[in-house]
Amino acid sequence: VQLVESGGGLVQPGGFLRLSCAASGVIGSINTMGWYRQAPGKQRELVATRTRSGITNYADSVKGRFTISRDNFRNTVYLQMDSLKPEDTAVYYCYAQIVTPYWGQGTQVTVSS
Repeated sequence: VQLVESGGGLVQPGGFLRLSCAASGVIGSINTMGWYRQAPGKQRELVATRTRSGITNYADSVKGRFTISRDNFRNTVYLQMDSLKPEDTAVYYCYAQIVTPYWGQGTQVTVSS
């Protein structure tokens, strides 16, 4: 199983970005897909997850600003990030729970003026 992320970059505060993550090599269905992030000197933390049936979970710090969506047929998960803040700066990792958890290589998001 391979997870490939795209969509990171540099954006000004108040701006937006959309991350995508496509899973390949999957046999069967993926239960939960989502996003975690890790800022320098900090532990990796949950951003948002979405189950195959559509149940979502968001970190309090991103509620109302980020939206997670999923295309189950294409095994792809998206993260729409609006009203970005400097504290959102981190490496964002895609996550997929099949039998075991899988991780993407990470994509850098930098929010700075």
